[in-house]
Amino acid sequence: MIHSSATIYDQARIVGNRENFSLGAHSQIDDFVFCYTGARCEIGRNVHISSFCSIIGGGELVMEDFSGLSAGCRLITGSDDFTGPWLTNPTVPAEFTHVLRGKIRICRHAVLGTNAVVYPGVTIGEGAAVGAGCLVRKDLEPWTIYAGTNPKPVGKRDAEAILAKEKAYLESESVG
Repeated sequence: MIHSSATIYDQARIVGNRENFSLGAHSQIDDFVFCYTGARCEIGRNVHISSFCSIIGGGELVMEDFSGLSAGCRLITGSDDFTGPWLTNPTVPAEFTHVLRGKIRICRHAVLGTNAVVYPGVTIGEGAAVGAGCLVRKDLEPWTIYAGTNPKPVGKRDAEAILAKEKAYLESESVG
């Protein structure tokens, strides 16, 4: 289901089973985004997915309210197993491959910087901020700022202030 106040720009591509796809109120998917719905793709309210992002792999993605992806992010919910005696790539019948799929969860108020890459099975904690170019292979803690190719904590976000802004915004929305 796509909420009536959500926007998917004309040059964005949403492919796969549309029954597995939902987009919440006031969310926006920019031009040149590629999204394969996979097993499930649930995007909350007030979520922004910037140009040139891709969501691939056939697994699950959950992006909670007020989260966002900066330009060029890659969310990989599944990948071929390169370690075993398997053939790889989608041109080969499934019985000869071993695709590992997982769930990516991006919690409320979490943001990813330009060209961040997230691997299957990762949870980005509430309010976490991921710097540009990070390769996220493990869960990240809430309200923490991460930087570097192998992300390391470099600071904290002000959860109390951000949640107060959210509350004020939601209250103003219900009035107007």
